[in-house]
Amino acid sequence: MAKKSKDARVQVILECTEHKTSGMPGTSMYVTTKNKKNTPERMELKKFNPILKKMTIHKEIK
Repeated sequence: MAKKSKDARVQVILECTEHKTSGMPGTSMYVTTKNKKNTPERMELKKFNPILKKMTIHKEIK
């Protein structure tokens, strides 16, 4: 039995900032969760971009 979820955790999408400016086709996106109460500002994480084949900064998009 699943209980009702009234958590502050929400799903967010992280998109690569370097890939957008490079002009290469495709996108590098990750889906994760965050707690809105603890981190109300947008997230920034270093993640691997398989198209550019290196670690890049991924920022939260809406």
